[in-house]
Amino acid sequence: MGTERAHEAAAPLAAKRRQLEAQLAEMSAPEELGNISFGKRIGEGTSQAVDRLSAVPAHAKLQVMLAEVRRAEAKIAAETYGQCDACGADIGTARLEARPWATRCIRHA
Repeated sequence: MGTERAHEAAAPLAAKRRQLEAQLAEMSAPEELGNISFGKRIGEGTSQAVDRLSAVPAHAKLQVMLAEVRRAEAKIAAETYGQCDACGADIGTARLEARPWATRCIRHA
């Protein structure tokens, strides 16, 4: 992959990294619970607890994507952007256009 393609990907990757970091920070921020009861009946406290539990998989997915974006940025710096981490083959223009943070070819994705 040419350095021109890597330079084209640098700005979108940086923007995606900032977006993911902001989303993760927002999800990790503590909530003010105030005067909430966790009794036998479903109430506001129970609903908030369920909401927080259901956010855990989304948080994990965002962390994985952030790691992929950071890896792609590191590959730009190392001048290996566009090469598969597993086999070294070209990842392919279409895949990188669809997912600029891809670090593996389709075969090893």
